[in-house]
Amino acid sequence: MTTPSVVRVLGDLAHDNAHPVASECACAPPQVLADRPDGTVVRSGPVVAKAHAADSEPPELEARLSLAASPRLAGILLPALPAPDGAPGSAEGRTVSLWPYGGPVDPSDPDAAPWEEAALLLARLHRTPPPHALPPMRGPVKAARAVARMCAARPGDPAVVPVLAAWRGLPGWARAETPVPGHRAGFLCHGDLHLGQLVRYPLRHGPWLLIDLDDAGLGDPAWDLARPAAWYAAGLLSPGIWLRFLDAYRAADGPAVRAEGDPWPELDVVARALTVQTAALALAKSAAEERSPDEVEQLMIDACARIASLPPELVSEGAS
Repeated sequence: MTTPSVVRVLGDLAHDNAHPVASECACAPPQVLADRPDGTVVRSGPVVAKAHAADSEPPELEARLSLAASPRLAGILLPALPAPDGAPGSAEGRTVSLWPYGGPVDPSDPDAAPWEEAALLLARLHRTPPPHALPPMRGPVKAARAVARMCAARPGDPAVVPVLAAWRGLPGWARAETPVPGHRAGFLCHGDLHLGQLVRYPLRHGPWLLIDLDDAGLGDPAWDLARPAAWYAAGLLSPGIWLRFLDAYRAADGPAVRAEGDPWPELDVVARALTVQTAALALAKSAAEERSPDEVEQLMIDACARIASLPPELVSEGAS
């Protein structure tokens, strides 16, 4: 967990940026929105301060975060707020950025989740020429780290066997061991797309925008469709919602999948990789919390067992 001093610095930065210093203050205490190894997020009123992962490479992180200021990506990405002194802040060596607070997806109303809007934003992102030099998108790296975390949390545990078997069946590029095939490598990607990465801004009536650029970069755009594809394949996402998402992406000329017909030649590898990543994190977290995987987590672990049992001739290496 993040140290209290980092949370305090983030709260102060968000609070000070939320209103003029000389104004009278009756603000509520800062609220911690997220506290994970990959980032700590604290809100004060209309402003959010984020401390990025301690192992982030500053030049790569700066290139990623600067995407939010690109005119090419207006209406796709939530723009950042300027730092008070014109330079990124820091907290205990971690880069800090400031953002306006946007309204998140309501987890209590899954039927109203903005799947079509997410698909449209992804298609627009993927079609946008990169505005400047960028590092590779970090999706495969995140999957590899999840597997490493699982193995460290459960050494010698037979529960990890099907997840590792599904992992070893992936091509090297999906395990961050070899470069992404060249014809799929040059697209601007988000790198960690899920519904928590969408917010309405301005609040309530503004458009949906993408947030969290820590994993953005160049790569295979199919990776940004991998999580909903994996959920659909595992039975967590209904066929109707999946088709709404896929059809909206195709209608917006998204380049990740062919315009019609079977999308799985492009999605099979990345969906399997996200299934492994999700299952590995489930096993790691449940071990840390000294509990068994819950029903949803077990579905993803079971999906890995099914993937691992597939004959090699039925396992795609991705679209050529």
